[in-house]
Amino acid sequence: MADLEEILKDVEPLVAQSLQAVSNAAGLDELDRIRVAALGKKGSISALMAQLGSVPADLRKEAGARLNTAKVAVSEAIEARKTALEEARLDERLARERVDVTLPARAADIGRIHPVSQTIDEVVAIFGQMGFAVAEGPDIEDDFHNFTALNFPPEHPARMMHDTFFLPEKADGTRHLLRTHTSPVQVRTMLKQKPPIRVIIPGRTYRCDSDMTHTPMFHQVEGLVIDKTTHMGHLKGCLIEFVKTYFEVDDVPVRFRPSFFPFTEPSAEVDIGCSRAGGELKIGAGADWLEILGCGMVHPNVLRNCGIDPDEYQGFAFGMGLERIAMLKYGIPDLRTFFDSDLRWLKHYGFVPLDVPTLSGGLTR
Repeated sequence: MADLEEILKDVEPLVAQSLQAVSNAAGLDELDRIRVAALGKKGSISALMAQLGSVPADLRKEAGARLNTAKVAVSEAIEARKTALEEARLDERLARERVDVTLPARAADIGRIHPVSQTIDEVVAIFGQMGFAVAEGPDIEDDFHNFTALNFPPEHPARMMHDTFFLPEKADGTRHLLRTHTSPVQVRTMLKQKPPIRVIIPGRTYRCDSDMTHTPMFHQVEGLVIDKTTHMGHLKGCLIEFVKTYFEVDDVPVRFRPSFFPFTEPSAEVDIGCSRAGGELKIGAGADWLEILGCGMVHPNVLRNCGIDPDEYQGFAFGMGLERIAMLKYGIPDLRTFFDSDLRWLKHYGFVPLDVPTLSGGLTR
């Protein structure tokens, strides 16, 4: 049988020695070696605890309590020192890696803005100057907001599976879908906001289509104006001013061709003048035309579906593909490259992050 006094006489010196070593530990590796030497399977305190089985039963409780107190004291000291060393290491790293944010940024080190993001900023800057606010809505929509409220008849082909990404059918037979245009945000805005309304709506849209000029996910921007006096002349003036400002060309012929959309009446498609001489597309006065967007006066049925009296209010709406106008302005030949995640492409077509588009400072620099 081990003698209790023989076991316990070594406890205090071992604890004092361990605590002193912990206090002097200069690094986490050294601290871990001290932990193993004291509390590991073959550690000094662990060795004493292994002798408890040979202590008389009536004295074992007292011996166990004293050894456990010693073990806890060393463990707590190690954890406290570990925390202090980790904080010191973090402080040293933060000091070493500190960046002076007041210094001018180096464009080559901070990446590039994607052409879609740049185009959204440009469009918002232009229409913001005209008094438009930005509105947003969910990518997942229901049939009412995406189709019914916008005057789409039940048999309209846009509702069919070949055009729309439908989600699984619910227990009540209804299905949500990935919005096919940003027009549902027009509906949501009219439902929650009383006229006058003047909003611009950028966002992602989804359709079952993929080729050189179509992708399953793309970006649109739409505009909506609702008040008591707005007419087709205001729509034409707004879009003509946008085209000239966005393409940064003063002499851009613009024409409006009659068209049809379920949610506008009358409806029109907008073409801009261009030249394809020598195989190069150039926006401005020329012999050719290029279609860029659709527009029209908001259909009375849409106003009624949104709780607005068409006998008192009217307005206009327009929409365009952001990738399409970005391709035209920046000479990007293939729509699919927008989504390839190719850093070489982004470095070539991207924009310096700190050059935020403004009408006063310029849309592009």
